[in-house]
Amino acid sequence: MNVCVLGAGTMGHGIAQVSAMAGHEVALRDVDEGIVDEGIEAIESNLDGGVERGKVTAEAAREALDRIVGTTDLAAAASDADLVVEAVPEDEELKRTVLGEVEEVAPADAAIATNTSSLPVTGIASALSDPTRAIGLHFFNPVHIMALVEVVLAEQTSAETRAFAEAFVDGIGKTAVVVNDAPGFASSRLGVALGVEAMRMVEEGVAEPRDVDAAMELGYNHPVGPIELGDVVGLDVRLGILEHLREELGERFRPPTILRNKVRAGKLGKKTGEGFYVWEDGEIAGVSGVDDA
Repeated sequence: MNVCVLGAGTMGHGIAQVSAMAGHEVALRDVDEGIVDEGIEAIESNLDGGVERGKVTAEAAREALDRIVGTTDLAAAASDADLVVEAVPEDEELKRTVLGEVEEVAPADAAIATNTSSLPVTGIASALSDPTRAIGLHFFNPVHIMALVEVVLAEQTSAETRAFAEAFVDGIGKTAVVVNDAPGFASSRLGVALGVEAMRMVEEGVAEPRDVDAAMELGYNHPVGPIELGDVVGLDVRLGILEHLREELGERFRPPTILRNKVRAGKLGKKTGEGFYVWEDGEIAGVSGVDDA
């Protein structure tokens, strides 16, 4: 299968990596050549780490890299694609624009997927003249480790597109959960509900971030606590999802002040080196000492 991934950032290069590892030919496209190069380098680093840990053989890693071609040319990336997955920033109009551009150059029978974590797939799909081939494929970060893919059915998604998407997810070694298009789908809606309450607890002085996380990790067997997870996902991403859900579902999803202030200060979590935690070399080095409440 030929897979075209649009966007070479964190999610895009992860989707490209797992697709190539499953034996698919992958075109990884971004508008900036430097971002494309960084995405390829990140894939290589992930695979090198997998080889070092014995999770993948050196030969398999090399073969996966050989299946990935980076480009800034949309037509070259999508012209022979069986599946196009957009992984551009979480902006509905941007995603609609990208899908409209893709439809002009991709084969008429190619499935077109959006990796949105919360935006309405039905609205994004309506940018296509044939929205029956649109579907949501919500991957989780880090893509090469997380086992779940949320398959989101737009109002227009055909049964054939659904079956194709589920088969693709199964073929890359992930588990699909199928949900109808609704605000926050299943995972984002439930995930941010827990995360926002954890942030409010920190804001109100109920407990420190480490203790809130430990309570869920040890008491409920969560692999990662809700505060740490917010830092890993990106506090700006969390804020955007909450604002969307507040608009759609009401005040129970109102973002807390502590989150807004973190984002205003540019403390977005792991990717900026500080959020609720301080991060060094990708690991937690301490708790943020600034009172942002």
